[in-house]
Amino acid sequence: MAHDTGEYVAFRNVQKSYDGETLVVKDLNLSISQGEFLTMLGPSGSGKTTSLMMLAGFETATNGQILLDGRPINQVPPHKRGIGMVFQNYALFPHMTVGENLAFPLEVRGMGKDERETRIKRALDMVQMGSFAARRPAQLSGGQQQRIALARALVFDPKLVLMDEPLGALDKQLREHMQFEIKHLHDSLGITVVYVTHDQGEALTMSDRVAVFNDGRIQQLAPPADLYERPGNSFVAQFIGENNKLPGIVEELRDDRALIRLATGELIDATAVNIHKKGEKTMVSIRPERVEINTEMMPENAHLLDAEVREIIYMGDILRARMRVAGSEDFVVKLRNSIGQRRLNPGEKIRIGWHPQDARALDAV
Repeated sequence: MAHDTGEYVAFRNVQKSYDGETLVVKDLNLSISQGEFLTMLGPSGSGKTTSLMMLAGFETATNGQILLDGRPINQVPPHKRGIGMVFQNYALFPHMTVGENLAFPLEVRGMGKDERETRIKRALDMVQMGSFAARRPAQLSGGQQQRIALARALVFDPKLVLMDEPLGALDKQLREHMQFEIKHLHDSLGITVVYVTHDQGEALTMSDRVAVFNDGRIQQLAPPADLYERPGNSFVAQFIGENNKLPGIVEELRDDRALIRLATGELIDATAVNIHKKGEKTMVSIRPERVEINTEMMPENAHLLDAEVREIIYMGDILRARMRVAGSEDFVVKLRNSIGQRRLNPGEKIRIGWHPQDARALDAV
């Protein structure tokens, strides 16, 4: 979706320590535009949830400044920031009806009864729960409770909504359905969303941009396609989607291309990312779906290597083949489960190949 390029949320040199020594968030600088859907993605302990909680006001920054629409909010209490929040555990009041749960943030803001009723009806209709106002949370399924939690976050028309692993408790099918529901609401309402998850598929599906966190720092900030197609370092390449890695040494470096000698002696041409000199150790990264087994169809400049099929796993829409390639025992090739697809068998020796632009030479790990 198109969004304002102005800075709506800003973290400036923000740090967080709980014990005065160890920084769980290290010098965070991040600008979020109005109307943007930004996801903070990373493993447990990477600093993403702490960053969200500092923006919400539930945690205090040790150093640095957080701004909302141009004004510093470090000293502003959570209930005065005008931010909607959705949590994984729904955080609904069990003794209240759905309607009363939605009325609560409106009453806190001193809104009159007629206005409250109008807003509650609109918010419930928004999440297709218009007929559930009289029910209690215990009478609802997990998916329904999450819709109510979402409606409660939207009922007072916040310009910013924060979501902390909101779909983590749902089953796979419902989780995927809710991803599209949330994205649709974001697009139609024009709100700014900051979303936290450790699920990279969720981040790729929903976001305008993704900030990949590790060890308290943003490793890369980019639109989903850029993260997947052009990871900036080995951590991002491994964390976003599945990735084959072949260790090697830089033989030659020219502009944005590198010639890499693999451990087994083969020379591979790859896009140079995060490598700087000849003789440096590197890791060549290739996505499993970019590897071809019908090599006779590939162009002359394709890289061809010998492979031995170790294992075939049936996954419905794809077949996942694990192979021994250039010394690696865990080289994965994803094959479409289609009528014309060549079938492989364990123990079979074949040739595989890929286009040079699909290989990236990254920092060694």
